[in-house]
Amino acid sequence: MDRVTADEGARVLTLALAGHRDAIDAVEALAPRIACAADAIASSFAAGGQLLVCGNGGSAADAQHVAAEFVGRYLKERMPYPAIALHANASAVTAIGNDYGFDEVFARQVRAHGRAGDVLLAISTSGDSPNVLAAIDAAHGAGMAVIGLSGRDGGTMAGRCDVCLTVAVDSTPRIQEAHITIAHVLCGLVEDALS
Repeated sequence: MDRVTADEGARVLTLALAGHRDAIDAVEALAPRIACAADAIASSFAAGGQLLVCGNGGSAADAQHVAAEFVGRYLKERMPYPAIALHANASAVTAIGNDYGFDEVFARQVRAHGRAGDVLLAISTSGDSPNVLAAIDAAHGAGMAVIGLSGRDGGTMAGRCDVCLTVAVDSTPRIQEAHITIAHVLCGLVEDALS
């Protein structure tokens, strides 16, 4: 078995850090749009609305993470904010997937739970996940605002969201890392706005 050399480790780390810097630069360019997204979420919470969050794979983990930050706390002691990660109900996801197809697993839940004044946070690194796009359409049908977290050129969802926060880099891992950074910034801004 070959061992990783210190030189090889340093080279890989240097490349990884360069990718992180590119992603952070892409996030920094989104500052005005991030503020707009945070205002939409804070306004919804202040009016008694809720945040529904969806994504697949790593984006599902991010959806669950951001929902937990809003329901629990991010940095401040406060009342919980109503946020639901739509993939987290395995019985609903599997029943809907079985009966209606996987493209409907989020949209059907949006139609069940979403109301005018609520917000959908839709996460897709490609911007082209069919079930996320269906959720976006369902959210608009319910009168909800839609915030997207995407990557590369934003994909199809870029033109379907009220605010699409597109991390304009090509690496999926870097996009996902940038998405959780954006989610944390959103949490902090919302807490500040509502405290």
